[in-house]
Amino acid sequence: MLFRASAKTVAVMALDGSLFLRLTDQFVHMHGYRPGASEVRSWERSLPVLAAALNDAGLGDVEVMLEYGLPLNSKRADAVLAGVHPVTGEPSYVVVELKQWSQALPHEHDSTLCHVDAYAHPVLNPVEQVRRYCAYLVNFNGSVADHGHRVAGVAYLHNATEFGVTGLRVIERDTRGLLFTAERRGAFLDHLRALLSDRHSGARAADELQAGAAVPSKQLMSVAAEEVRERQQFVLLDEQQVAYRMVLNAVQKAKHADRKEVVIVTGGPGTGKSVIALQLLGELYRRGVPALHATGSQSFTKTMRKVAGARKREVQDLFKYFNSFMTAEKNSLGALICDEAHRIRETSANRYTRAEHRTGRAQIDELIDVAYVPVFFLDEHQVVRPGEMGTEAEIRAAAAKRGIPCQVVPLDSQFRCGGSDAYLRWVVRLLGLEPGGQVGWEPDGRMQVLVADTPQQMETFLEARRAEGYGARMSAGYCWRWSPEPKPGDPLPPDVVIGDWARPWNLRGDRSVSGAPPAALWATDPAGFGQVGCVYTAQGFEYDWSGVIIGPDLVWRGDRWITNRTASKDPVFKKSTPDTDVDRLIRNTYKVLLTRGMVGTIVYSTDPETRERLRELAGGAVRKPVPA
Repeated sequence: MLFRASAKTVAVMALDGSLFLRLTDQFVHMHGYRPGASEVRSWERSLPVLAAALNDAGLGDVEVMLEYGLPLNSKRADAVLAGVHPVTGEPSYVVVELKQWSQALPHEHDSTLCHVDAYAHPVLNPVEQVRRYCAYLVNFNGSVADHGHRVAGVAYLHNATEFGVTGLRVIERDTRGLLFTAERRGAFLDHLRALLSDRHSGARAADELQAGAAVPSKQLMSVAAEEVRERQQFVLLDEQQVAYRMVLNAVQKAKHADRKEVVIVTGGPGTGKSVIALQLLGELYRRGVPALHATGSQSFTKTMRKVAGARKREVQDLFKYFNSFMTAEKNSLGALICDEAHRIRETSANRYTRAEHRTGRAQIDELIDVAYVPVFFLDEHQVVRPGEMGTEAEIRAAAAKRGIPCQVVPLDSQFRCGGSDAYLRWVVRLLGLEPGGQVGWEPDGRMQVLVADTPQQMETFLEARRAEGYGARMSAGYCWRWSPEPKPGDPLPPDVVIGDWARPWNLRGDRSVSGAPPAALWATDPAGFGQVGCVYTAQGFEYDWSGVIIGPDLVWRGDRWITNRTASKDPVFKKSTPDTDVDRLIRNTYKVLLTRGMVGTIVYSTDPETRERLRELAGGAVRKPVPA
């Protein structure tokens, strides 16, 4: 939340211009960069209108929470109004979505989407948007989790005429999603008075909402079975729901028009790509549309088969690998959902491929050919192996070559790392993956960042978090050789050796050994804590606390990172792999490892100068002590 005050105070500050300065300053403090011009413009034009409506309604003592951050993700509601219900006397909350649109047209085939002149792609109908914000708040804020009736939602399009947005009202069904325009300002004021008392301050209700415990986010694997087989477990917000609807609409169009369409969904770690993919698979599965889920990750696919397909073989069969379609018939699927598409390879052939199947055909072509609607979820910053080809440009080019239309949906909000945009930005700037230079970590109340002096200290800290009921894993750069897997009953070899501290790598095989889970289940089986994971077993997963060991392949010298390819033991790096590729892939590896945690990350470097730099950037800003 950027700012909170009574409606009276907000109106006064809006009038003298101090409100927008306060919001801008707070935004910079929380996010580390200045808000965009469009966001500032929306504050200047929409907030005075809302404040005036509240005061004209006699609700000057209602508490107004501006840019209210939804729990455990980076989305913000424009405003949440807190007060007392005039009839029940209970706390009452109204989530407000403000739009400056003068008109909007519903999408031709889907009334939950709409078209606005300012945007090239469809956007979520604001009625649906605010309804989902309400549902998410009830799901993830403990103060209203058992009191869903206390939360209402309105979309206020204060520049629009009734005629200009009449088509958006089709989906109005309840008090969590109502639309008002300037022409119905009187009805808007009446609605607010019906939900908020004009005789009580809203400060205590606002305190209660702010104090509500964030209900832990439903981790992907723990609800995968219900998501695929039974019902939707996650509330998709904004562009997540747009991506979901655009894919379903494309599948529907393809069925009726017998034409293909490619959809690309891009986004960083935790933006919900895998959640959307699972919801799509579940919905298509329930509709009887032939669809499959595919990844390039053995760990991810095997885990989905085990968790989502438990005791149900036909569900297990929905999860495939990218190289499963070399001989598949063209357009044999209604949809192919390619998760982690940044891991697409140049070809599907490997040393086990039969000679007649070694056609040299591009893997992207195979994936596009097999379905009427191939869907690619990708994050180009997660390319960690040479030869991975899953980029937006490559997929667009492959679609264009066939004359297939291609839609791209970017995701910007994120749900990993406690929903902390600031942490993700800190990581990519820390590693030099985005311009602007490194910045010190400023605690934002969503994500914790700690630096350990020794690996023992890191492990002790994580053990303490596990004792508190959190999940935790340790992972490391690929800087230690992997011993052959032991025989059943033999102890695991201590591969990752740092001074007098030594731990085994995660297993490589498909069976459990000496109590350690198979490789594919390292990130999700509680017994995985005793081993150190690598990027290939961690990628695609999340856990509460992440311990990351930065090895000698990435060290800080003077004023820059130096990558040392000779320190990497990763067999995917060949002599022919250019230094520039190795540098980018090593940095991407640590970006993946540093963005697995949901609650916090504790990092250790084997290099003293690098540890000191990490302390300057992170440790100096975090006062939380790390147990010895």
